[in-house]
Amino acid sequence: MLMRTDPFRELDRLTQQLMSPGTWSKPSAMAMDAYREGEEYVVAFDLPGVSTDAIDIDVERNMLTVKAERRPAVKSDNVQMELSERPLGVFSRQIVLADALDTEHIQADYDAGVLTLRIPIAERAKPRKISIGGESARKEISG
Repeated sequence: MLMRTDPFRELDRLTQQLMSPGTWSKPSAMAMDAYREGEEYVVAFDLPGVSTDAIDIDVERNMLTVKAERRPAVKSDNVQMELSERPLGVFSRQIVLADALDTEHIQADYDAGVLTLRIPIAERAKPRKISIGGESARKEISG
């Protein structure tokens, strides 16, 4: 069976996916940075124009999920929108966290449109010195 191919079909699909607003069932991706700072990992998400009550952060085992919804700012019926370039809808990001991180003590801050999560490194994953037993610890086996 022959199929006619369209070289721009995938480009059109990708453009449609990026330009359409996200929904709770199919959210759009959000930009993020992740880095280590001292004894904790820091993950920062760009969420300008999102109120704190529209942000949902969940951790299940070692899967971190952040969802946010940017709603229209204009709430009046007599407003006629002239230009709308800021994306609206739902944004989401899932991150698999390493077992070396302490998911019980994650701190979240939201300032100037940036959600910052600080995830401490678990005590069991921190480097530590191991002492070596002395000569008295050795025993000779005779048979």
